[in-house]
Amino acid sequence: MAPPTRIGLAGLAVMGQNLALNIAEKGFPISVYNRTTSKVDETVERAKQEGDLPLFGFHDPESFVQSIQKPRVIIMLVKAGAPVDQTIKTLSAYMEKGDCIIDGGNEWYENTERREKEMSGLGLLYLGMGVSGGEEGARNGPSLMPGGSFEAYKYIEDILLKVAAQVSDSGPCVTYIGKGGSGNFVKMVHNGIEYGDMQLIAEAYDVLKSVGKLSNEELRSVFSEWNKGELLSFLIEITADIFGIKDDKGEGYLVDKVLDKTGMKGTGKWTVQQAADLSIAAPTIAASLDSRFLSGLKEERVEAAKVFKSGGFGDVLTDQTVDKAKLIDDVRQALYASKICSYAQGMNLIRAKSIEKGWDLKLGELARIWKGGCIIRAIFLDRIKKAYDRNPDLANLLVDPEFAKEIIDRQSAWRRVVCLAINSGISTPGMSSSLAYFDTYRRERVPANLVQAQRDYFGAHTYERVDMEGSFHTEWFKIAKQLKN
Repeated sequence: MAPPTRIGLAGLAVMGQNLALNIAEKGFPISVYNRTTSKVDETVERAKQEGDLPLFGFHDPESFVQSIQKPRVIIMLVKAGAPVDQTIKTLSAYMEKGDCIIDGGNEWYENTERREKEMSGLGLLYLGMGVSGGEEGARNGPSLMPGGSFEAYKYIEDILLKVAAQVSDSGPCVTYIGKGGSGNFVKMVHNGIEYGDMQLIAEAYDVLKSVGKLSNEELRSVFSEWNKGELLSFLIEITADIFGIKDDKGEGYLVDKVLDKTGMKGTGKWTVQQAADLSIAAPTIAASLDSRFLSGLKEERVEAAKVFKSGGFGDVLTDQTVDKAKLIDDVRQALYASKICSYAQGMNLIRAKSIEKGWDLKLGELARIWKGGCIIRAIFLDRIKKAYDRNPDLANLLVDPEFAKEIIDRQSAWRRVVCLAINSGISTPGMSSSLAYFDTYRRERVPANLVQAQRDYFGAHTYERVDMEGSFHTEWFKIAKQLKN
C-alpha cells in the first residue's frame, strides 16, 4: 500500500494532465482519476517519461479518494456545468468532513457559490479557481485565481505558490482572490479582456496587411519588434510566431489558409452580460464579441461581398500610397492606447462586482498575478499594478497620471489609424470603440441632456438641471404644439 498522496486531481483532459504533472514535478505526490480510465493510464505513462514523477493513477473513485492524505484536497478539471455537479456527487460520496474540493474550470461564478453552500452542508470546503495559461501554462506555471473558502486556500497555499508561474520581480502568480465565486468571476473578466486584446491585435494585422500591404514576413518582423517594447506580451509573441509558419499542406503561409470564423466558449459573452447588468461600459470587449458573431456569418459575408462589389464597392481605396514605416509606428501606438481602454473596462467591471458582493478585491494584486502564466500576461500589467499602488481608489486607469500621459502622446496616431481604416473600408470595431470610450470619458459635457429631454417628452421620466437641485418635468408636447400654432 503506497503512502497517502498530498493532493488529488480528477479530470484528465489536456489541462488536467498538465496541471497534475506540474504538481508532481514540484515534489507533491498526487493521485489522479478520470472516468475514462485510458486517460489515467496515459497520464501515469507521461509521468514516467517526464522524469518518474510521483503521480499515482486510480481507476475507481473510492480508491482514488482513499489514497489522499487527510484533510483531503481534490482539484477537478472537468467541463463547466452538469459534469462538475456529477463529479462532485461521485467524489463527495467517499469524502469526509473537513475535506476540500477545488473546481479549476471556467465556471459561472454563481454555480460556484451554490456549490460552496451545498458542500458546507456536507461539512466540505469548496474553492472555485480560475486557471489561465492554456496547456503550456498548466504544465509549466499558470496564473491561478482561487476564490471561496479561505480555510481551503490555506490547505494548499504551499502547493499553489510553487505550481504557479514565477515572476522574478513580483513572485508567484497566485493570490487568494476573495470569497464566494470571486475567483471564477475574475477569471471570466480576464477572458473578456483577452477577447478585447485578441480583437485589437487582429485589427492591427488587418490595417497593416490590407492598407499597408505588408507580407507575412514583414508582419512577423514587425510583431517581433513590437514584442521588445511596451507591447511585450504573450499574445504579441505568439502572433509573431504565427506569421512565420509555412503551410505544411500546400504553398504559402498557414495563417492565410485558416478559415476566418472565430469560435468561443462563452466567458467573453458572460463578461459583456455582466457589464450590462452592472451598468459598466465595456465597449471594446463588447466589440470583440460582436466581431466573433459576425465572423461566424462566413456564407452571408461571401454573398454580401458580391452584392457590394457589383455596386462598385470593392476595396474602397486601393490606390492610396502609404508610408509603411509611419503606418507601422501609428498602428503600434493605436494598439497600445486601445489596449489601455480594454483593461480599464475590465478592471472597472471587477471593481463594480466587488462592491456589489462585498468581495473587497485588490485590483493591483490581480494585475500582479496576471504578469506571468496567463494568456494576457504582458509587461504592461506591471504599469497597471503600479497605478493601483499609487492610488487603490483610482476611478479609471485612463486618469492615472502615467497612463493619461501615454494616451495623450498617442492619441494623434490612434486617430490617424482609425480614420485611415474607415476611409479604406476596413472595420476596426475594437480600436474605434476604445477611442469612442476615451473621447466620451474625457468630455465634461456629453449630449445625454438631449436623450434625457426626449425621455421626459415621450415618457414623463423627468430630468435634473445643471443650475438647480431637484427633479423636473416639462409639458414639452403642449408647449411645442402652441409654438406650431
